[in-house]
Amino acid sequence: MKLSDGTKKSYNREFEKILEKNADKPMSSTTKSAIRKKHNGMSATPRAADWMLQTVSILWNYAKNKMDWPLRENPAQGVDKFGSQREFLAWPDWMLEALATAPEDVRIAGELIHGTGQRPAAAIKTPRNALNGDWIAVTDEKGDETFEICCPVRLRTLIENLEEGPMHVLAKSENAPRSYDSVEKSFRAWRATLLDLAKEHDDDANRYTLHGLRKRACVELAEANCSDAEIQAVTGQSAETVAYYRKQANRKAMSRTAQKRRFKE
Repeated sequence: MKLSDGTKKSYNREFEKILEKNADKPMSSTTKSAIRKKHNGMSATPRAADWMLQTVSILWNYAKNKMDWPLRENPAQGVDKFGSQREFLAWPDWMLEALATAPEDVRIAGELIHGTGQRPAAAIKTPRNALNGDWIAVTDEKGDETFEICCPVRLRTLIENLEEGPMHVLAKSENAPRSYDSVEKSFRAWRATLLDLAKEHDDDANRYTLHGLRKRACVELAEANCSDAEIQAVTGQSAETVAYYRKQANRKAMSRTAQKRRFKE
């Protein structure tokens, strides 16, 4: 099976995580119960949990069937995946407004995702030199492509006003960016503080994820009556995905016109 460069990078990142934590442990000691416990422990991020499970399975099968290591049956086999989750929901106005009071790492991550319309993991790794005047270089990890888009004034001002020093907008150290996992953990902690605010709006904050900010950006572009090509120029999404957002935006616009005409408002 031929994999895209983006998919290969995703697998390699997961391989490195496993290697970092388990390089000194014998592979043969891995048990199904341990894998299941790890998988369940990642339930807050079901996609990442299933990705971990799939990666363990690939490594085990390769070692057993291609390298002829004397291993038992694949311990990841038979562990139920969380599976496809509900569609990412675009952030509502009340939550987007609350972002201004979020912890700095969550606030900056949110501004990066919302401002560029990119996937959270890629946006969080934005280097400071990605900003070049009115332009900012973004990376589509899935398509393994880097391209420049116009940078919103709000985001440009945020980056330009950062203190001098680290190479990345969200820095772990002088030369390394924060990881998606660490920022997502901070986001979930902040989201937990919004439960009462959400109730005021007859909503539930737990319905929303960092990816929902990318969805919000895409919906905003569609509702601003941007062409499909214009939306793709910002987000790098497929024509099919853009068409989906366009359909949603057109439906809302037409329903507003229809209802106003109906009630003569």
